[in-house]
Amino acid sequence: MPVFQGVLRKMASHWQEPVQYSLLLDEQRVPLNALLGKSLTLSFSGQIFCLHCGKKTNKSYGQGYCYPHFMSLAQNDSCIMSPEKCHWQQGTCREPEWGDAFCRQSHYVYLANASGLKVGITRMTQLPTRWIDQGAAQAMVIARVSERRLAGELEVLLAQQVSDKTNWRRMLAGEPEPLDLAAERDRLYQQLQAQIEALLAQYGPASMEWILHAELQNIHYPVEHYPAVSKSINPDKQREVSGRLLGVKGQYLILDTGVINIRRCGGYQAHLIFED
Repeated sequence: MPVFQGVLRKMASHWQEPVQYSLLLDEQRVPLNALLGKSLTLSFSGQIFCLHCGKKTNKSYGQGYCYPHFMSLAQNDSCIMSPEKCHWQQGTCREPEWGDAFCRQSHYVYLANASGLKVGITRMTQLPTRWIDQGAAQAMVIARVSERRLAGELEVLLAQQVSDKTNWRRMLAGEPEPLDLAAERDRLYQQLQAQIEALLAQYGPASMEWILHAELQNIHYPVEHYPAVSKSINPDKQREVSGRLLGVKGQYLILDTGVINIRRCGGYQAHLIFED
């Protein structure tokens, strides 16, 4: 049986029909689509290493960091999860040069359908990866803005009407009912037009473009079938998991014995064994 060992990172994906996935263990890339229907065992050694510095850590912080780098890196600041709180302009960014490159660039605001309608934001360079990581079956860009803070403020505004989170259990329960994202975009603009125009006035006329003719994107995942119940596997409590690979969606491996969020396992040393 083939055996792979190394420190896990989030799965790599490539948008094809269906999405092509690879499990990353150090420098090794294990193609997963070819393993559908096969039995595999993923075991964890109990050792965790920081994805930034490589040092051993007793606990993973922020999906793969040691505590010092969780506290010092700008990419782990609270404003990454809440971009409307971006404080680069106040001169208090943990890493001003990183913030300048990451936050002071164009972002997209989008609607997606993974477990129902949701709004989200991402850098222009992260599409469609962002949608795939969330397990979205449908997605559509609705606005382009000049910087991350504005994207976050627009997201907060739209989240008054739609969710800004994915329900992972519903996402892994099956394919969502198709939605008319263009109609939802138009509805949101009509309901929130005054507030959207106020943001535009605050940031300037060149800061935002509401996109009316974006193409609807449909994304299909390598899933043979969905489990009746999505039991979540925690590597801190269950050092070894075995089962037949039913599919891959978002950042989840779907086994007939449970599902495991590989992104949550960032920095964990693991062994993978599967049928040849």
